[in-house]
Amino acid sequence: MITKLLIIGGGLIGSSIARAARTICDTIVIADTSPEARDTIAELHIADATAPTGKAHTDADLVILCVPPARMVDAAAPVLPHLKSGAIVSDVGSYKASLIRDLIELIPDGVQFIPGHPIAGTEYSGPEAGFATLFRDRWCVLTPQDNADQNALATLTQFWEALGSDVAVMDPAHHDLVLATTSHVPHLIAYTLVGTATDMETVTNSEVVKYSAGGFRDFTRIAASDPAMWRDVMLGNKDGILEVVERFIEDLSALKRAIRWDDDAALMAHFTKAADIRRRILESGQDAPALRRINKSGES
Repeated sequence: MITKLLIIGGGLIGSSIARAARTICDTIVIADTSPEARDTIAELHIADATAPTGKAHTDADLVILCVPPARMVDAAAPVLPHLKSGAIVSDVGSYKASLIRDLIELIPDGVQFIPGHPIAGTEYSGPEAGFATLFRDRWCVLTPQDNADQNALATLTQFWEALGSDVAVMDPAHHDLVLATTSHVPHLIAYTLVGTATDMETVTNSEVVKYSAGGFRDFTRIAASDPAMWRDVMLGNKDGILEVVERFIEDLSALKRAIRWDDDAALMAHFTKAADIRRRILESGQDAPALRRINKSGES
């Protein structure tokens, strides 16, 4: 399907794509601005070649932008205008509508732009954190524009399916609302709760660490994600996030009233509904196993 693959950004997602695509692409090139990252990629033999982002190969059949969304325009600008006709450009950004508006200006005639978002990842980063099975049995959402080339969409769909993903096609704005609900606002809540716990005057930081229960530890795991990336996500998907946050505040206020007035029926109904969602997530296979450490050979 894809003879030459160019990945811009060799972190967790980019290096995982390279590992997973080894059997389906003849040549894989990873471009990264960091000399240290390029050296690590070469040592791990993840790609056939590396290059500084500004000097990336422009004869690729497929280019995937795997840098944080706030850096995508800068990373793409030296490359996209020079791509060959018929090339496909995609990305892995976790918000789409505002990112598409920024990137579409860089796409030359004859090059097809099919935005995407693989819903997979860990709290770790860097080329050494990637592994080939990261996308297996995970969803990849493609958000093509209405006039998108259907052959390009089919090719990119087949590419992600070959990496083990289930593929869904979605409107960009709807994608942003869905991800605000399932990812962005949960991260916002995690950062907020951990901050609240550590800022309480009557509970010391050492007590927060020493007596952390499982629920709080889960929140700290989420809050350990890259702060700069999540700052950019919050600003990039502000419309979807603010809509979900408003609904969350209303629901939290309702639970607060139920606790204040000993409304055990309301609490039971709410907790039962939430438990059912957890059961359905497990049944659908969407809860990833614990992350396995990646050894220096790049194998999981």
